[in-house]
Amino acid sequence: MKARVAASVVLALAVALGASACTLVAPQATTKHYDASDGISGSVGQVDVRNAMIIADAKGGTVGNLVVTLVNTDSKSHRVRITAGQQGSTPAYVTVEPGQVKQLGRNPQSANGSTVLIPGFDAKPGALFPVYFQYGDATGLDLTVPVLDGGLPEYSSLVPPTSAPAQQ
Repeated sequence: MKARVAASVVLALAVALGASACTLVAPQATTKHYDASDGISGSVGQVDVRNAMIIADAKGGTVGNLVVTLVNTDSKSHRVRITAGQQGSTPAYVTVEPGQVKQLGRNPQSANGSTVLIPGFDAKPGALFPVYFQYGDATGLDLTVPVLDGGLPEYSSLVPPTSAPAQQ
C-alpha cells in the first residue's frame, strides 16, 4: 500500500514538473521589446524615439507629417535634430526638457513647434522613409520609418495639408 501511494506521489510530481518546467528554459515573451503600433522605435543617447511614422495624403500631397514621441530620460534638456530623407535635407530642431514626453505631429495644420512637416515628400503609403535623429555629440539614430495614410480613423486627423505652410 505504501509503495502504491509513493508511486502515485512520484508520478504526480513528475507530471507537474513536466507540465510546468518548460518555462525554465523558454524565453519570456514579455521581456522582449517590440513595437506595438504601426511605427518604429529606437534610442539616441538619453532620448527615446517611440512609435515614429509618417502620415501622408494618399491622393498625392507633397508633404509628410512626422508623428513621433520623444522621451527625455536625462536630467538636462536636449535639442534633437531631425533630418528626414537625404542627409543634405534641412533639419528640424526640437527641444525636449528633462523627463519630458514630447509628442510631435498631432496637429499638422499648425506650425507651433510641435509638428515636423516634410516638404517635397513623394513617398507613397506603404513605403519606408529614412529619418535621422541626433543631438549634441550622441551617436545618431537612423530609422526607416513607415509611411501611412489617413485611411484608418485614428490617423485621419494626422494627414498634413497638401502643401507645406510658409515657415516663420
